[in-house]
Amino acid sequence: MTGKIPRSLLRGESFTAFIGPSGCGKTSLLRCLNRMNDLIEGAKTSGEVVIDGKNIYRKNIDLISLRRKVGMVFQRPNPFPLSIFDNCIYGAKVHGVRNKKKLDEIAYQALSAVSLWQELKDKLDKSALTLTGEQQQRLCIARLLAVHAEILLMDEPCSTLDPIATEKIEKLLIELKKKITVVIVTHNMQQAARVSDYTGFFLLGEMIEFGKTDKVFTVPLNKKTKDYIGGRFG
Repeated sequence: MTGKIPRSLLRGESFTAFIGPSGCGKTSLLRCLNRMNDLIEGAKTSGEVVIDGKNIYRKNIDLISLRRKVGMVFQRPNPFPLSIFDNCIYGAKVHGVRNKKKLDEIAYQALSAVSLWQELKDKLDKSALTLTGEQQQRLCIARLLAVHAEILLMDEPCSTLDPIATEKIEKLLIELKKKITVVIVTHNMQQAARVSDYTGFFLLGEMIEFGKTDKVFTVPLNKKTKDYIGGRFG
């Protein structure tokens, strides 16, 4: 993927959407933001990604700390085959938290943040795999919030959900952006227009245009962006 990426991309307390046809580089860039592409054999990356004033591609970066700060939610919900409670506290335990009272508080806060506490407070010992797809996706978000993620990367998080479940996730994300940065890849242009503050349009491995969502969708600067949004291709 090529193209200059705006320095304002990871603006605090904002919601950025990446749109464009399949295979145009949206997910590749998303995975650059917490170095998930490092896990792909043969993948090469050049340039810088600056988060909190530091280039995350410098030598000796602590990838565990980076991925704690910059969490990722995938297209299909991927809760661990553990209880709901153990999913919530998994990250905290990895990072050394053992106090039962503290773990209980972490689970409560994480589930409350994604509006699942009232639904699940009496089912915490049940397998997370018994939840609906929408609940599983919320739980995956809660799992990241439990370790105090500051940036949330989401790759087509609603593509497997029905419209009602999608609406619930969108409302959750709008609330979350008041506290953290959210970056989402979506093929659903209506979704991008509804929820994002900024939109980047990708085509053939290049970011063609980036700007405030209302401007990109109503008065795009690039003809390719206008043609894509107008349904002339893609």
